[in-house]
Amino acid sequence: MRSKAAGQVINCCQTADPIGITLRPKRRTAKTTMSEIPVTIRLRKASCQITLEYEDGTTFDLPFEYLRVYSPSAEVRGHGPGQEVLQTGKENVRVTSIEPIGHYALQFVFDDGHDTGLYTWEYLYELGAQQDEKWRAYLGRLKAAGYDRPGFADN
Repeated sequence: MRSKAAGQVINCCQTADPIGITLRPKRRTAKTTMSEIPVTIRLRKASCQITLEYEDGTTFDLPFEYLRVYSPSAEVRGHGPGQEVLQTGKENVRVTSIEPIGHYALQFVFDDGHDTGLYTWEYLYELGAQQDEKWRAYLGRLKAAGYDRPGFADN
């Protein structure tokens, strides 16, 4: 681990699996409830997922691919409605580092070079709470685009 002015940077390639970051936020945004802020974030390199644990016992396991294809960046979301860009070929993407941004978000660095988009606490909670429906929607968009996702016979 090393420190950086904007926050603590976790270099996932140089530490043991899993990496755990325990968060005790002092502030929250007007939109964020304390139940939406994880108390522990674990990077699980072997299973290619991030585990978010909340004070009320809620836990979400978010695969790297899912985080990448639902990145809040303009590259993925576009600059307005209807400008979203379908992300393909992200089945084996890895998270190489995680940086807390202030008291409100995380920034993931992926091994495909993607490192934009701030995952706010609200957005991470939404990704966890709506994971099944968002994942089915993503697989549906891949199928509609004619993309054959490797490793899955029936997406």
